[in-house]
Amino acid sequence: MLCKDRFAKYGQMNGSPATPKTNHRRTETSKQRNRYLWRSKKIIVFNLQPVMLKRILTFFSVFFYFVLIFLIGKIFFICYHSGLYREAGLDNLIRIFGHGLTLDFSMSGYLTVLPGIFLILSLWLKNKVTSVCFTVYFAVVAAFISIVLVADAVLFSYWGFHLDSNVLFYLRNVREAFASVSIGVIAAGVAGMIVWFLIILIGYRFLINKPVKTFSSAKPVWVTSVILLLLTGLLIIPIRGGFTVSTMNVGKAYFSTNSFYNQAAVNPYFNFLYSLFKSDDFSSQYRFMDEKEADRIFRSLSDKPVTDSIPQLLNTQRPNIILFVLESFGAVIAEPLDGKKGVAPNLTEFCEEGILFDHFYSNSFRTDRGLVSVLSGYPAQAAASIMKYPQKTQTLPAIPKTLGRNGYSRELFYGGDIDFTNMRSYFFGCCEMEQITSDVDFPLKDRMTKWGAPDHVVIDAFAERLQNPHLPQPFFKMALTLSSHEPFEVPFHKFDDPFLNSIAYTDSCLGDFVEKFKKTPYWNNTLIILVPDHGPGYPRNIEIFNPKRYRIPMIWLGGAVKQPAVIHPVGSQMDLAATLLSQLNMKHDDFIFSKNMLNPASPHFAFYNFVNGFGWVDSTGNVVYDHDAGKVTVCNSPDADSLIVKGKAYLQYLYRDLDKR
Repeated sequence: MLCKDRFAKYGQMNGSPATPKTNHRRTETSKQRNRYLWRSKKIIVFNLQPVMLKRILTFFSVFFYFVLIFLIGKIFFICYHSGLYREAGLDNLIRIFGHGLTLDFSMSGYLTVLPGIFLILSLWLKNKVTSVCFTVYFAVVAAFISIVLVADAVLFSYWGFHLDSNVLFYLRNVREAFASVSIGVIAAGVAGMIVWFLIILIGYRFLINKPVKTFSSAKPVWVTSVILLLLTGLLIIPIRGGFTVSTMNVGKAYFSTNSFYNQAAVNPYFNFLYSLFKSDDFSSQYRFMDEKEADRIFRSLSDKPVTDSIPQLLNTQRPNIILFVLESFGAVIAEPLDGKKGVAPNLTEFCEEGILFDHFYSNSFRTDRGLVSVLSGYPAQAAASIMKYPQKTQTLPAIPKTLGRNGYSRELFYGGDIDFTNMRSYFFGCCEMEQITSDVDFPLKDRMTKWGAPDHVVIDAFAERLQNPHLPQPFFKMALTLSSHEPFEVPFHKFDDPFLNSIAYTDSCLGDFVEKFKKTPYWNNTLIILVPDHGPGYPRNIEIFNPKRYRIPMIWLGGAVKQPAVIHPVGSQMDLAATLLSQLNMKHDDFIFSKNMLNPASPHFAFYNFVNGFGWVDSTGNVVYDHDAGKVTVCNSPDADSLIVKGKAYLQYLYRDLDKR
């Protein structure tokens, strides 16, 4: 009913005519006029309240609907990884949901901004237009949530951390990116995404879209507009996480010393977008101290001039070099490092007849980062991969490049896609490889796995190349294995555990290679180096930060080795460059992060990075620092405080160097 009609009705109720005459209005007293006006305004406000309240309720419905979705998503994540949370107990589950609400509210705030604007516009637009805007928006958001929810749960099993922007880097090569996942898992994942998409839209239809379709207009609209605008503006509070100096970050959900409980509390959508929009201005990241102090500490950790005699491990300064980078060969499968017995018997034999570096560590958890550490002596980054930036990798030093400038020929064998994670640009542009053999160079019948050609095909082709008695010497030849990567598809069966079985398979291929190579004329003048790209996620539930996950064997063998030995100082993949080039009497000053493990004057330690955290290992023990939590999460050293300061300075220097390249 229009206001003027109600005004007329009010007049009738008081004995006044339905439509007051002009002369009657002129005879009204000032008091009566004010009473009518006041009551008419009250009627207008009363008429406006349902319109206002319906939109305000819809605003809060949108916000808390997203929160509800995130809570259900957490339940799904915990159920999917039930083995990790079986012993969590009700108290820890409550804390997971409670501490996770900060990120859930923040993400809900972001996602409610546009609906808040739509609600304001609904005061001027037709209901049909508003409804379409809401539906399209929620369809897009539902697709995003469904994809991230399922992909995050599945990939967490392989990566040990939530989905982040790195997935976009790996998705440039779709076949390789999904090679670790079986067809069944992919099909189930797609089905799961569709189911979640439909569930979210059905909930939207009944909880939000139904009220939107019944919106009515009212004038004046400015009161409702101002209130809705104010509510939308106030979303900055949950988005930012309050009024404190610190802004919202992933670490706000952390509450436990158990990393899996913390990971369950983290909102995966916030984590993904947070990493996606993280600045590539590396110089502004990981600033812990004054630059001069970081420089001073880093210099104390650098390789030192030789003051004592360095033991010579080789019987020649110009050996041929064969480098095997072994997929996921961790200490856990090496018997001399207290690994499982019988899994890799050839590796055990190599340790005994060659040189074993028994306190050796990888610098990362991914192949693209491990390769740069091995070949360029450059540390892996906490939340980035330098291989993503070809313009930067071209400025790095590299063992093959240095060898090439000292007369070595250079060749790489790999059974997978050489374009995956920009490897081609790195091997050609930085390492200056002269020839690369990759998946496309093998017959289609031999590319029988998702990753490409299995290890026996690649290693047999490698061995056959070395049967040529007329190869130019000295040579550097490298092979990168891949069969011990998920999904562990190998033409071999010895162990029921697929990972251990794949390790045993590749180990048998290496044994065959060495036996064949011993019969060639190159054996006596060749150094064979075996080093993993990273440690494995084995046992299955080992944490991403656990130092045991990063311990790996490095073995030198071949006719060029003077005698068997065990090298005890702590070192890492980065130290291969300085240690090897020193043995060859070649300069290695440009490998500023690499240290000669045989130089007693140099500091001996291992530094490794995982997703937004680092670990430090030296003769006193090990520590782990988590940037998200802002604290030490593992402490097995009496000198922990000093190690953390060293790690922070080292990381700060690394990111400043990364920015300059």
